Amino acid sequence: MASPYEILGVDPDADEDEVSDAYRELVKEVHPDQGGSTEEFRAVQRAYERIQSGYEPGEEISPAGATTARTGRPTAGGDAGEKDEQPEPEGVKVEFLDYEAMESRGWQLTDDDLFEKAADDELGGETHGYFYVEENETLLEAAEDEGYAWPFACRGGACTNCAVAIVDGEMPSPASHILPKELHDRGIRLSCIAAPTTDARIVYNVKHLPAIRDLLLPASRFEQTSSTD
Repeated sequence: MASPYEILGVDPDADEDEVSDAYRELVKEVHPDQGGSTEEFRAVQRAYERIQSGYEPGEEISPAGATTARTGRPTAGGDAGEKDEQPEPEGVKVEFLDYEAMESRGWQLTDDDLFEKAADDELGGETHGYFYVEENETLLEAAEDEGYAWPFACRGGACTNCAVAIVDGEMPSPASHILPKELHDRGIRLSCIAAPTTDARIVYNVKHLPAIRDLLLPASRFEQTSSTD
């Protein structure tokens, strides 16, 4: 089995910045929205988590399902089971719900009991759950650090592929982004550039809402743009 360092393509003596940079680049390459697979994405995420937890070359690799420091629950795709004592998570808590699951059940963003219904249905997994967003971290980065393969394309506020809807909480946006004022006023944010400042409830994967769909950026177009930079 490949070591975490081999998965990220860095030397075992790489410093923290080199590991972080390699992770950020690789997690974009293997993201399902960019032609990768969920399995590849999670393998990269687990490798990074293992190094961050103090992995040493030659050490036995923990199986998928190890708990995360932010939730105390198995990583996305892992199995529940016995878990080590976890430190108190830092940052603001974000409860999330997948738009496609919401829409398929006939629920609406304006439903007062939207998240209560999600909890009652015991959706779990990547459909409904929570994690914590730390300081100086975007919502998308926090989701990826938890092993969730949320949609994205440009990672710079120039498209709506990563759009989310704020149901509760505060999540200010930087001045530069593609969202029209009417969408921003309706609580739509771009997860690649924005982060909550309070505990929040959000619906992700809202990229197929009619007003948002027109501003999507095809992954192939983004790749062509990047290759010419």
